[in-house]
Amino acid sequence: MDGPLHGRIASDLRRRIASQELPLGAPVPSESQLCEQWNASRGPVRQALATLRAEGLIGGGRGKPPVVRSHVAPQPFETFWSFSRWAEELGRTPGQRTLEVARRPASPEAADALELEEGEPVVQLLRLRLLDGVPAMIERTTFVWPVGHLLFDFDCDSGSIYAYLSGQGVDLSVARHVIDAVAADSTDASLLTTPQGTPLLRERRRTRSLTGEALEYSDDRYRPDVVSFTIENSQQSHPALLRSPN
Repeated sequence: MDGPLHGRIASDLRRRIASQELPLGAPVPSESQLCEQWNASRGPVRQALATLRAEGLIGGGRGKPPVVRSHVAPQPFETFWSFSRWAEELGRTPGQRTLEVARRPASPEAADALELEEGEPVVQLLRLRLLDGVPAMIERTTFVWPVGHLLFDFDCDSGSIYAYLSGQGVDLSVARHVIDAVAADSTDASLLTTPQGTPLLRERRRTRSLTGEALEYSDDRYRPDVVSFTIENSQQSHPALLRSPN
């Protein structure tokens, strides 16, 4: 695993918490134990523990050893696009079932989002995403034709579409996300194994290239008992949008 030592220590602790190797309420290994495990000084260990405290994963009063407070493990915004990458970096197992990849005329909503004429050809994707085998999210994604047609040569059940498209030279650099709630329709309810009308977290995303060209519009719907979102910000930095498994 690459990266600074404090990041590797934090990632390993996140993995152990997510897998419930460290269950809720369990004490976190002490600074001395972590120093011995990682052959590290106290500086990186304390930085890793401070990161987990800021994320709400661990807590405890002053003078008391930290304990696990939550199994939520946030992922930074720069990996928010790729569900597969996000899950794998948490030590979880992503999965997917592609239900449809089809060329269609752009709907009024997709045409507006992608700055196309209504009826222009686009590629629509319907895919169920799994987290450790549990239905977690439904993707309803529309790509402009020059991007979407590349998916006809890709097994969308094999992994990250974003990684594949990036490898094909597609510039998916900038995205705008709108988060709200929506009631599960009949398709949502069937695929996510939840009653129709259940509130779902919805993330609508419009992705552009660095030059501003609209490339993708997506309506992703999450089971809120499986995934949540967190906004983290400070006066010194821009807000970061975090997606977290529950």
